[in-house]
Amino acid sequence: MDKENFDDEFEKLWNETPSSHSEDVKKASWEEFHSKTFSKKKRKSTPWRYLAAASVLLFVLIGTGIYFNNESENESVVVAENVIENLTDKIKYVVLPDSSKVELTPNSKISYGTDFALNRKIEIDGEAYFKVKKDKQHPFQVFCDETTTTVLGTSFIVKESENEEVTVELFEGSVQMSIKGQDQKWILKPGEKFTYGNKTASVAEFSRFIDFDNQKLSVLCQYIEKTYGYKVNIPKENLDQNITIRINKKEDLKTIVQLISEMYNLNFEINEDLKQITFQ
Repeated sequence: MDKENFDDEFEKLWNETPSSHSEDVKKASWEEFHSKTFSKKKRKSTPWRYLAAASVLLFVLIGTGIYFNNESENESVVVAENVIENLTDKIKYVVLPDSSKVELTPNSKISYGTDFALNRKIEIDGEAYFKVKKDKQHPFQVFCDETTTTVLGTSFIVKESENEEVTVELFEGSVQMSIKGQDQKWILKPGEKFTYGNKTASVAEFSRFIDFDNQKLSVLCQYIEKTYGYKVNIPKENLDQNITIRINKKEDLKTIVQLISEMYNLNFEINEDLKQITFQ
């Protein structure tokens, strides 16, 4: 199965209606939620992290039209009903219920609620590249430590370092940055990077492109292999030909492959099982 068909099947799974829960499960979930939420001891984690145990309860409340909304923008509750973690040493590709896509870096994790299509809030631990589907009626929010990234449709990277410094790099579109407990907001443009650490925020430029200036095609093939993990086979007579091109560092692989095909009048085949691209 190729990646496109895989994505379609994966998306269908997300859209399936979850099964009903028994009364015993609902009761146990409520008791655990109540004991944790109203505990006298303050927890370091944000409220929406430890509300994961209340997911069954919220199903009942939402089903009856009852909900609570007394949090500020940076304290909105996210019920972590769905948790996806990348425990491998390779990038994990995820399709969210709203058709947005995520490239999850190894040792990273994302969490989001069952009503994600209508309430597009997601938490990240680690690093991930987001390609967000446009939906002006439902802004897409990414929570990382004390920062919130709000978007309508764009592509960007969010990552948190070991010393809890959060960095957001914008490749396309526009995002709004905010910090918990602060009124100030930052609007990023493509090519800008927002950094927050030690209670200090800053915005700077970063290079979102990589340039190949009159370099051999073999160099571009090496870049594809290193960046995307696909072995590239190309006729020997083309390897020493020169190419000048600028590529967005998060460009879709197929776009690059099609460009090479047109420039050098070559046919190509992508083998997803072998992670191999063959030009001829």
